[in-house]
Amino acid sequence: MRFLVKLFGLGLLIAGIYFLGKNIIFTTQISQFWRQDLAAAGSVLLLSLGVVGLVLFPRASGLLAWGAIAIGILLVFLSGKVSLRPTSLWYFFVSFTCLVSGFKLMATGRLPL
Repeated sequence: MRFLVKLFGLGLLIAGIYFLGKNIIFTTQISQFWRQDLAAAGSVLLLSLGVVGLVLFPRASGLLAWGAIAIGILLVFLSGKVSLRPTSLWYFFVSFTCLVSGFKLMATGRLPL
């Protein structure tokens, strides 16, 4: 039974991430100056290195991998290539509730009601 609760939590977590992520668009553009595309390329490289470090070498590169992911996310926002589509408050509420509830179910196996 506990396995089914955690599996349901994983489903809620994935649904929440999917519905929140539908309204975030990452774009790139080709510019004539190579320096403007450096932040976009750096963010992709740092995010990739961070994920590889966390998945393949979690003990050896834990803090370094999290740092690479954080800097990669920061570079995405600094490059100005993130577009947020308008969404209703209800849609955001349901998506975020799915995300948080799924995480709580996976972590503890129950929701505090």
